[in-house]
Amino acid sequence: HVFFVGGVGDDSADEGKTPARPPQSSREESSLHPRSSRADSAAAQDNPRCQPNVQGASGQGRGTSMAGPGSVETSSNSLLSMLQSRTIRRGLFVDPSRDNFKTMTNLYSSMSPAADSVNLSTQTHGAVFNLEYSPDGSVLTVACEQTEVLLFDPISSKHIKTLVEAHEDCVNNIRFLDNRLFATCSDDTTIALWDLRKLNSKVCSLHGHASWVKNIEYDTNTRLLVTSGFDGNVITWDTNRFTEDGCPHKKFFHTRYLMRMRLTPDCSKMLISTSSGYLLILHDLDLTQSLEVGSYRMLRARRTPLSSDGSASASRSSGAPRQGNDSSKIHPHREGLSPRNSLEVLTPEIPGERDRGNCITSLQLHPKGWAALIRCSSNMDDQEWTCVYEFQDGSPTRPPVSPRCSLRLTHYIEEANVGRGYIKELCFSPDGRLICSPYGYGVRLLSFDENCMELTDCLPVQTSCLREVRSIYSHSDVVLTTKFSPTHCQLASGCLSGRVALYQPRF
Repeated sequence: HVFFVGGVGDDSADEGKTPARPPQSSREESSLHPRSSRADSAAAQDNPRCQPNVQGASGQGRGTSMAGPGSVETSSNSLLSMLQSRTIRRGLFVDPSRDNFKTMTNLYSSMSPAADSVNLSTQTHGAVFNLEYSPDGSVLTVACEQTEVLLFDPISSKHIKTLVEAHEDCVNNIRFLDNRLFATCSDDTTIALWDLRKLNSKVCSLHGHASWVKNIEYDTNTRLLVTSGFDGNVITWDTNRFTEDGCPHKKFFHTRYLMRMRLTPDCSKMLISTSSGYLLILHDLDLTQSLEVGSYRMLRARRTPLSSDGSASASRSSGAPRQGNDSSKIHPHREGLSPRNSLEVLTPEIPGERDRGNCITSLQLHPKGWAALIRCSSNMDDQEWTCVYEFQDGSPTRPPVSPRCSLRLTHYIEEANVGRGYIKELCFSPDGRLICSPYGYGVRLLSFDENCMELTDCLPVQTSCLREVRSIYSHSDVVLTTKFSPTHCQLASGCLSGRVALYQPRF
């Protein structure tokens, strides 16, 4: 679960910050494509239209009883416009929780370590690589370096059970299929299914990968388990037909330098991040097909940098590719294949890294499918960034030489870069208003604006910085992973020395 690149011996960039613990082993290796120079990026000013202005609508007609038909119509139109703007991308109804940003801000800003979280530690399980709550929030599972899986009651902070030797190597990821069934994956190349009602033994073990398995996703529509590993394979498993000996599986996709794989909440897209700095997006996803990379004609001759408003400008030269947010979209139906699973290859814009290679180490998706959240490091591992990219949906006319990119960089922030070489897993809150990012020996809560509003209520015209809501330092070692509870106002984090901390509002 550890990722090393060149330059890890130079800690001069960390002066004045919490000292980093020297990495102990190299678990993840990659090949980067370094670039020659470095360009500094200045943060753009926030969009003044980010702040909703309903004063005119709510103040129309106050203090007068003789308003004429024209003013009534104006008031109605203003109210209609206000309501319409409040329901963009959320269907026909207004979501009352969107107006509770002050309450949410107070809750988030008062998050503090729970008194009992100090008990969530043992001496045998090693570093904490991943955390996962059950969908009903009743169980917190912990993926550990030393082959173990820990289970806790997050409300009482009591230890439930330790799955000793859950795997034969590091446990990397955990995914719940429902409130009782969950899957784990490991560097031993296997995936295991477990039932909370019977934890004495595995339900079954799944074999199919040839290298470390790093990610698990679950398609609730087809009940297909989807896994990815450092062998470059994305494999689907039919859990409708699993037995003690396993379940039917097939290779869905393959790509080099694969790091992380995610499905959008509606399972309509698959995103794959790579150690070479590319993002792959499969649109109109159909997991029942098996895709061959050779069937996709990779369009490398021309790439299109995006302007700050996300629109594409045509390339004026057919020479070397221009730097920026490059996009190439490959449509299988143009190659005589199914129109499903069209592949888009992106080079996401990274602040300060426009002319340098980078590695996308962590990838998460907004719980409502509005954006992608990545954590990336430079090819020299001397800078680390957290970036938010809005999905630009719709199907406008796309000139063949200048396709519009599906992702637009909206927010970013530079990270502490403490604990070089280790992957830090960040997360969204269940409502999507907040991001929790590992930050040195603690965690940092980030929002899109000062009011913790939803992303689509404060989208900037130009790229802006994420706002820091609160920083909490409760560990004695580098924090590697974070997770919000899906049902309670609670947050968990795990560190390199194996301690798990819980956070909740302090009233």
